Amino acid sequence: MNWLEATRLAIESIWANRLRSFLTLLGVIIGIASIISTAAVIQGLNVYVSEKLSNLGTGVFTVQRLDLITNRQEFLEAIRKNRKLLPSDARAIGERCPTAAAVAWEVHATADLKRGQEEIRDCDIGGITAAILEIEPYDVEDGRFLADHEDQSGAAVAFVGHDVVERLFPGIDPIDKEIRIKGLALRVVGVAKKKGSFLGFSQDNFIKIPFILHRKMFGSQRSINISVQAADSSRMEEAMDDVRSVLRARHHLDPGDKDDFAFTTAEGINNLWRSLTATIFSIALFVVGISLVVGGIVIMNIMLVSVVERTREIGVRKAVGARQRDIVMQFLIESVLLSCLGGLIGILIALGASQLLAAYTPLPAQFPSWAPPVAFLICAGIGVFFGIHPARRASRLDPIEALRTE
Repeated sequence: MNWLEATRLAIESIWANRLRSFLTLLGVIIGIASIISTAAVIQGLNVYVSEKLSNLGTGVFTVQRLDLITNRQEFLEAIRKNRKLLPSDARAIGERCPTAAAVAWEVHATADLKRGQEEIRDCDIGGITAAILEIEPYDVEDGRFLADHEDQSGAAVAFVGHDVVERLFPGIDPIDKEIRIKGLALRVVGVAKKKGSFLGFSQDNFIKIPFILHRKMFGSQRSINISVQAADSSRMEEAMDDVRSVLRARHHLDPGDKDDFAFTTAEGINNLWRSLTATIFSIALFVVGISLVVGGIVIMNIMLVSVVERTREIGVRKAVGARQRDIVMQFLIESVLLSCLGGLIGILIALGASQLLAAYTPLPAQFPSWAPPVAFLICAGIGVFFGIHPARRASRLDPIEALRTE
């Protein structure tokens, strides 16, 4: 018996018991669909973070009071030990770091906005220096960004995100209109292009105002974030070392003391995010792996039942010259086809699920191109591993005893 003949017989057997075959494959279908859907969500999130959230620009890094911390105890310790970063720190970096081409800073607060009867809760109010444009350019949809003279004088002007326009200025041109923050009227000079949401959180609910104005409104006790662009992007590490030296000297840190500030780079954000998603994927893989093992056991069980049901058929095949390896091949191919069919259905379900998630939820799911071949390899492995015992059992049947079976 050749491979084609064995495959034909396996397909006929599966087709003859369609409902039983489908129920047998539910474990494999659910397992493959779940793991690929999880991978699609994680891959989509990785791409999104790489392109949107961690896009700091070439040779750009930020200096912050706190590092990217995921541990609560470390966070509380950093809050207690790390000094606040001040505008004087940023100015010192600009004056003493020849490897830094541009230095700017920003501080954040939240406030409720109101215009007439319309209101926005917890809007991010960012106080920035005009030099931020040299480092992190903003995409302007309408109007303009804050001017340098407005930054220096602390003018009551605002550059707003798309959510602010949609909520407070529906159907109205917002340019040169007023918006009130903590009772102070600010003139809108520009609108940013829409960024959309990430995991259900809007990235357009913000207002940028001059840094001096921000300090007048919210006080001067907040730590700033310092953005630095290296003069040569290939020497960014050198620029970071220069910044570290300046800040450690200003903060009076001894040689053995840890930095009381942290650097953030696009690579750092991506590495942290990928380590988190890798952990999530590993846990998901373990959980879903249980479903695949259960699916494999069900396949083995149904193949053993098939051996019993087809004992007479096996006897006839042996009587007309079929060898043990022919019987093994026949049942093994049937087991592999069953498993791969479940994998195919799981892949199609995952493809549809990833498209629906991307279209109708905040999750930027992206179907991974590596998923189909890997899924088929896994399914083939399951088919072989859990099908070898039934196949060998069928091949060892005594032909005379098998022919006597009714």
